[in-house]
Amino acid sequence: MTVRHVLLSGIVGSTAYGLAHAGSDVDRLGLFAAPTERLHGLHRPTESHVTTAPDCTLHEAAKWCRLALGGNPTAMELVWLPAELYEVRTPLGEELIGIRTSFLCAKRVRDAYLGYATQQFRRLEARAAGPLPADVRARTAKHARHLKRLCHQGLELYTTGRLTIRLENPEEYRDFGERVAADPSVALPLLRFYESAFDETPTVLPEQPDEAPAEAWLRRVRAHFYEAGATLSPGRPVGVPGQRH
Repeated sequence: MTVRHVLLSGIVGSTAYGLAHAGSDVDRLGLFAAPTERLHGLHRPTESHVTTAPDCTLHEAAKWCRLALGGNPTAMELVWLPAELYEVRTPLGEELIGIRTSFLCAKRVRDAYLGYATQQFRRLEARAAGPLPADVRARTAKHARHLKRLCHQGLELYTTGRLTIRLENPEEYRDFGERVAADPSVALPLLRFYESAFDETPTVLPEQPDEAPAEAWLRRVRAHFYEAGATLSPGRPVGVPGQRH
């Protein structure tokens, strides 16, 4: 599978958070621009390309914007990565990083991050009865780590308007994961703490995101990739690190 016009992509997930271990997969996330003329036909182009081995997800530019405006934590981290984790960083991708705060608003960040954390807790809760097999215990520890990460990063974004991808103390998250794997009920007090923190801590975020910068950026993308009658440049394989721009 090849995807043309990748604007921004990088390494995300456990490697980016500092939680990866020797056997961890390397996850990649990015966005691409569909040729503008293809948006006007009967059949719209594919909005997401997902592969495994390597693990890579690429969203079309408009879909990524919609996800980010909705507060989606997975989409949002793409524009907050440490510089060394980007593998493709074009001028249009750079522009997107420059307007990243305009996608934020208080309610959507709170609902998205706490919502994802609650999903992780429900998975843990379902395993609360009896000793866990080794493989289930490992998954439980992983879900617990991500529950704690989502709560921490979501509250940081809510209160400061900034998102730090690399965790300051990864070992703290690993220890929490192991404690929850031994007793899944340990996760509930942490979730309740962060629910209260979101309710009681002032936010710097607006009530609504500012869609105007995203709209203007997307229109620049469409103008740039309007290639009616032109031969499209070859794509490159999904998930293969590309040259920095």
